[in-house]
Amino acid sequence: MTTEATLPTTSTAPTARRLWTRARGITLAVVLILAAAVAMAAVRSTARHGALDPRSADPYGSRAVAQLLAERGVSTRVVTTLDAARAATGPDSTLLVAAPDLLTPGQQTRLHRAAASSGGRTVLVAAGSPSVERLAPGVTADPANSGQSTLRPDCTLPEARRAGSADTGGIRYTTTHLDADSCYPSARLATVLRLPAASGGGDTVVLGAPDILHNDRLDEQGNASLALQLLGSRPHLVWYLPSLSDASATATDEQRNFLDLLPSGWLWGSLQLFFAAVLAAFWRARRFGPLVPERLPVAIRASETAEGRARLYRKAKARDRAAAALRSTARTRLASLAGVPAARAHTPEALLPALSAHLTGDVQVLHSLLFGPPPRDDAALITLTDRLDALEREVRRS
Repeated sequence: MTTEATLPTTSTAPTARRLWTRARGITLAVVLILAAAVAMAAVRSTARHGALDPRSADPYGSRAVAQLLAERGVSTRVVTTLDAARAATGPDSTLLVAAPDLLTPGQQTRLHRAAASSGGRTVLVAAGSPSVERLAPGVTADPANSGQSTLRPDCTLPEARRAGSADTGGIRYTTTHLDADSCYPSARLATVLRLPAASGGGDTVVLGAPDILHNDRLDEQGNASLALQLLGSRPHLVWYLPSLSDASATATDEQRNFLDLLPSGWLWGSLQLFFAAVLAAFWRARRFGPLVPERLPVAIRASETAEGRARLYRKAKARDRAAAALRSTARTRLASLAGVPAARAHTPEALLPALSAHLTGDVQVLHSLLFGPPPRDDAALITLTDRLDALEREVRRS
């Protein structure tokens, strides 16, 4: 069997080793991100254990505020259910809602109804949108938080004027109530609001940040003064810490789905990871375009290449491909002997008449030999090889 020496082709089928080589970088990055997320969550959960809990002495707890209030004759009662919070409201009590955003829309509506008719004070800590719109109708939370932590009062509210500058920077609010006290503004938006009740003498205070209630920030600026004045205006303080196990959360017709229970940070983080994965896929994906010959690390003799390729054809029983390779190579060599351009060597209309000028045989026989159907078996393939060799020798002698 005669054929030209050709460069061996490299298999493009991905193996397990190649897949692991391509994916190990991305896998390592994902593992590191997950490990960092778990570590950060563990650190934050440890640091914020008992956050805004008047019984906690941790940096983010509020035990110091409760003790100072107790020295001034104000009792502090901790409740964790909505029913207990509603039952404890009254004209001689202050209701502090530590995490309004944890309440369901139904809980927020019922809590507002109970607090509005109680005649007491309600303090909402860092209520975002839309929870503040249900707990304090007429108040809207701005999407952008304050860029500063320590702010000046800049209002006529007596408690704020006596306290002076305080760490109230956080969520900013706007209100449609003309009689509201807008204090501690940041870019002309208030971070502390006091809304007088329509009747009963009560009011609602909205705090944009919980910093003035934390143990580690109480001795800074006018935080202690502002916290004691806002929470100590009445003899009883009801400290409401919403709990996910509260049965009233399932007693409403408005149910939240799984996505509503996830913090917004996890959703944004997942979206960023998705875009990062897409970019990594484009970066590592196979490029489209023509195949590029690969330089071999060692020189291989043409006879070995031809023999190896022939064995592959035999193993795959690809007699049609073997015959096509033999005929293509023979046509290329015959065209050069007959004076036919290489570009037209595989065109019967150009090659066969030129060969007929050097031979005495039938043109149809030449057409069947050089452009005919593939052989039916191995014996026919060997016969085709012999006839092609004989044809080339005859053309060389003519």
